[in-house]
Amino acid sequence: MLDFFRNHKRLMMFMLILVIVPGLGFVGIQGFRGFFDESANVASVNGRKITRVEYDNTLRQQIDQARQMLGAQFDMKMIDTPERRQEILDSLIQQRSLADEAQREHLTASDDAVRRALLADPVISSLRKPDGSIDVDRYKQLLAMQGMTPELYDERVRYGLSMEQIPDSIQASAFTPKSLAQHLADIASQQRAVQGLVLRASDYASKVQPTDAQLASYYDSHRNDFATPETATIQYLVLSPATLAASVQPSDADLKKYYDDNIARYETQPQMRASLILISAPQGVSADEKAKAKQKADALLAEVKAHPDQFAKIAEQNSQDPLSAAKGGDLGYFGPKMMAGGAAFDDAAFKLKKDEISDVVTTDVGYLILKATDVKPSLTKPFDSVKDDIVKDLKTQLAAKTFSDDSDGFTSTVYEQAKSLQPAADKYKLPIQTATVSPKPNATMPPDSPLNNAKFLAAVFASDSVKDKNNTQAIDVGNSTLIAARVTDYKPAAVPALDTIKDAVRQKYIAEQSVELARKDGAAKLADLQKSKSTTGFSPEVKVSRADAQGVPPAVLSAVFKADAQKLPAYVGVDLGADGYAIYRVNAVLPGPAIDPQKLAAAQQQIAQANAQLEMQAYIDSLRARSKVKLYGNLGSSQSGGE
Repeated sequence: MLDFFRNHKRLMMFMLILVIVPGLGFVGIQGFRGFFDESANVASVNGRKITRVEYDNTLRQQIDQARQMLGAQFDMKMIDTPERRQEILDSLIQQRSLADEAQREHLTASDDAVRRALLADPVISSLRKPDGSIDVDRYKQLLAMQGMTPELYDERVRYGLSMEQIPDSIQASAFTPKSLAQHLADIASQQRAVQGLVLRASDYASKVQPTDAQLASYYDSHRNDFATPETATIQYLVLSPATLAASVQPSDADLKKYYDDNIARYETQPQMRASLILISAPQGVSADEKAKAKQKADALLAEVKAHPDQFAKIAEQNSQDPLSAAKGGDLGYFGPKMMAGGAAFDDAAFKLKKDEISDVVTTDVGYLILKATDVKPSLTKPFDSVKDDIVKDLKTQLAAKTFSDDSDGFTSTVYEQAKSLQPAADKYKLPIQTATVSPKPNATMPPDSPLNNAKFLAAVFASDSVKDKNNTQAIDVGNSTLIAARVTDYKPAAVPALDTIKDAVRQKYIAEQSVELARKDGAAKLADLQKSKSTTGFSPEVKVSRADAQGVPPAVLSAVFKADAQKLPAYVGVDLGADGYAIYRVNAVLPGPAIDPQKLAAAQQQIAQANAQLEMQAYIDSLRARSKVKLYGNLGSSQSGGE
């Protein structure tokens, strides 16, 4: 067979062309080229590529975080900027450089450090069984959903811990002198005595009397300000676990099986109340001291066995645990792994019946004698009492699986049946909803609404949707949600005639001119005051600080503290925009109140942390300078759609 290939090279080349060229129609010319050029990468560090997929995922995560933080104030244009894109790329390059440095220094993390990091993870901690151990099966399932095995995740955690050693060491070495912290704290608490004079723009409105010609000219030069945005009335479908949950109904057999498979979730931990006598013998004491402690514990055990009704009195007189001794040894109610003494304590305590006294228990902290005063055994909640909760849990799981199974079919249906959403609605039992949208997100809607997704809105207002009235593609808007729409009515952007909006034009013109008059008068008055040093027209004096502005606007406060303290009184003027123009007279510079020692110590620590960050950035910059960094210049619009 191989000889045939060698002897018929031209024929085999022709056959390969027949196979490969049609395939390009499916994978795309750019996808095929990605095997041979660098268009699939944005940079490389020491020969290791930073892929476009990695970059896009990081960008998408930051956009999602910004959307959650800003809510209705979220604006994609403010977030997805060339500067932000460059910052993300720089961050990825820094991470790669740091990883290379950790590898060069042979930094790693021990198995014990990895274990502690895993157990500190709240998600993993939530998988604990009633006996305190981790539910390994659920842990493996959780990782499998993310395409990982426990071994792979362990190595990822180990990799992260090894990388953290460099910044942690720099952070730990940061130091700031107390004198510097005191000096900066004095500056921060410094006060300035000021008087204010505000020329409000609204006071100038009556002086602005525009003519029809002025309004017409203003309208012509500001037409876009009065334009009504383009809008589209749409029908749309949303496919998500939430929308599918209504059609998912687990059977009673499914509910019972789920209950049996997860019985540990419905078990309450045993609890007990006990009293304690402790004879301390911590690790590190000599063998003789341990022997004496054990001898004393044995003697006390004999005493309480002979007089069990005197346990509280004996504990109060002899126990070396001061907290419980004062209460006759009473520890109150507790569950497994809640008390010092470790497994030895739990093994002894939870074997006791009510009023039973243990033998001497050897632990890391010393020798214990326990008396059970109340016992509450582990209980399992009956199926009927948790059935409703199981229905919710199982419906959520089944809906998520149904979404995973149906997402490809939904995407194909809305694409293939391009002139109507009804086939997809019928097939997946989804309600067809209606809305009117514009190209920009609607601030009155929740920021995470699918209708506010920038990629979805771009698809709605695409030519294929508006002109041809075809369905949009099924747009992935995150959070396991797909949305598809069809435009039923479209209204382009338009500028109303001047006659219909003349009052709005007049108000806007007057407002702008009033601001300009206030600014001009304010600047002229500031110049006069700097010569005359007058106090006429100013408000009563107040004392302001950087922490207590006393109602002074931030821009004015900044100008007040920039005034030369050696040339008082000083006058500062600040353009407040629509609020007018503010003039403030700085009369005196006053020391602030004494700094509380604890606050000073906290400030010293914060400054040290800031210094550590600067040192860390300098270190990262030096790493980048030593690394071989290659940029491919592929930072255009995100292929993910920008979310």
